[in-house]
Amino acid sequence: MLLMSLNNIAMSFADRELFSAVNLEIYDEDRAGFVGVNGSGKTTLFRILKGEHIPDEGSIHTAGSCKMGFMEQFACNSSEKTLYDEALTVFSRLEDMELELEEIHDKIDAGSCAPEIIEKQTLLSEQFEREGGLTYKSRTASALTGLGFTQRDFALTVNKLSGGQRSKLQLAKLLLSDANLLLLDEPTNHLDIQSVEWLERFLEDYRGAYIVISHDRYFLDKVTNRTIELENGHIDCYKGNYTRFLELKAEEQERRRKVYEATMSEIGRIEGIIEQQKRWNQARNYVTIASKQKSIDRLEATLVKPEEAPEALKFRFKSADGCGNDVFHAERLALGFDGKQLFRNVNIDIKKGERVFLLGGNGCGKTSLFRIFIGQYEQDCGEFKYGTRVQMGYFDQAQAGLTESKTALDEVWDEYPKMTETAVRTALGSFLFKGDDVFKYISELSGGERARIAILKLMLSGANFLLLDEPTNHLDITSCEALENALMNYDGTLFIISHDRYLINKLADRIYYLTPEGVKEYLGSYDAYALAQINTAPKHEENRPKKTGANDYKLKKERESERRKLNTRITRAENETEELDGKIADLTDKMSAMSGTDYQSIMEMSEELERLRERQEEVMRDWEEAALALEAMDSADTTEGFDNGKAD
Repeated sequence: MLLMSLNNIAMSFADRELFSAVNLEIYDEDRAGFVGVNGSGKTTLFRILKGEHIPDEGSIHTAGSCKMGFMEQFACNSSEKTLYDEALTVFSRLEDMELELEEIHDKIDAGSCAPEIIEKQTLLSEQFEREGGLTYKSRTASALTGLGFTQRDFALTVNKLSGGQRSKLQLAKLLLSDANLLLLDEPTNHLDIQSVEWLERFLEDYRGAYIVISHDRYFLDKVTNRTIELENGHIDCYKGNYTRFLELKAEEQERRRKVYEATMSEIGRIEGIIEQQKRWNQARNYVTIASKQKSIDRLEATLVKPEEAPEALKFRFKSADGCGNDVFHAERLALGFDGKQLFRNVNIDIKKGERVFLLGGNGCGKTSLFRIFIGQYEQDCGEFKYGTRVQMGYFDQAQAGLTESKTALDEVWDEYPKMTETAVRTALGSFLFKGDDVFKYISELSGGERARIAILKLMLSGANFLLLDEPTNHLDITSCEALENALMNYDGTLFIISHDRYLINKLADRIYYLTPEGVKEYLGSYDAYALAQINTAPKHEENRPKKTGANDYKLKKERESERRKLNTRITRAENETEELDGKIADLTDKMSAMSGTDYQSIMEMSEELERLRERQEEVMRDWEEAALALEAMDSADTTEGFDNGKAD
């Protein structure tokens, strides 16, 4: 069912056009990710959908059944209300009705029994009860409790809540609102990994539609089935999650490039014919020229030049030479504040070239541990040391090392005075500070711009051991990918605090998980860590009744039959995948060998290639489903055999 449609929406601020000709349809089954570089207009479009901004052009049609909920990046930050009262604002209409009923009740108690007052009380009471007035307070308390808040937390004022708690408060309000279309603007900001995983489960179980703006690529992969991209002022939509979107976008760009080149080649060929006809200079030649020119005009009318991608960061880290194999070692570190211990018995050992991540819940002391390493805090006990010729560089997620009163140019130049102004401006240019942008004061910069300045200073330092505290915070996806590539190619050693699971999966050799009692070590990426967590979780044994011999035989036959069916599905899928691989390879070779003049054939081959790839994706999904089912069956049989052997 269609919930909302946007028709030719356009929006500008001052002299800058954010977007134009935006056409978008939102259906009740949509779970869409909304991506684009910072400043492209994603939040503005959300505000248009919400009704806070009126577009310069276009119209929005909303179905009568559509009830929208909105979660902002920065909500309730300065509210003096308590947690409970802020959650109750969802029911402001019921609260107003309740106050009006109390006023009517006071009038009646005072002796005013006019018929119109009695009638109004009756009608208002019925409406209040019909709309949930008798249960809204208990429902609010239940929702907050379900999200992990305690009765004691209900009295906390919102401005004293952590970022993660504020995010959960907003989610509670959305739950209570009965919305069937959620607009979520950076919902994972300020959440630790455990809270993000809770949000993923919430969205997986949510029965309505949602559109989510996020730079968390792992999160987008988990919760979306459609991707909307705002780039160069217009919208493009793709089926699938973020990773699938990247594949489809690359294929679409390649298709457009080939069509453009084929069209330009055809125009060039026709122009050659026209030049030849002009040289012959006879009347009948001018008839041919006019006909060929019309062909060129038709081709040019449909010609679309492939768009340039938005400018992205381009940089690399270069480390100083001469570091020994032992880069960093810490033993029995402990730290506490005001008599409350954060952690103890922290033991860490990092070797040259390793990429190590530090994980842990919000407030567990990860940043405090890093501040011990850089000398800002002194540990209560224990010791640590850096290896021979180690040069340490530190990225502070709060960018506390930046001077608010300096310009971007001075912030970098003062740190590296031996560089020429031209060299500093060139470096700033590679971090997207162009022209007069270098004269912006640090206090005027956005969070993403400040992060880019901090990363640039770190890049220029030549450090061979980088301590990075949430380096992808405030960065859009394009900048995250640029940083990720730079760190992938970095020849030094990395120790990183991050909740960016996509980054962890790409880079991690090892993971330390910080707890109050020390650190637990896990080898490999985030997925390996998550699997280890599942495998070490306590198992709850069920009291299953013993099966009779006849039942055992029947169940065994049923399992064997199911296993044969699954094996057949797997074999069939593997054979079809191999066949499709061959067809795709043959078609790709044919397209590569074509001269580019046969415009119609190229278009037909591109469409056929897309059909083959879509079928291949369906077959791979079927293979994966059957393989997982077979694996689960084998695992269950192994567990049952183990249990039976143990019982014997």
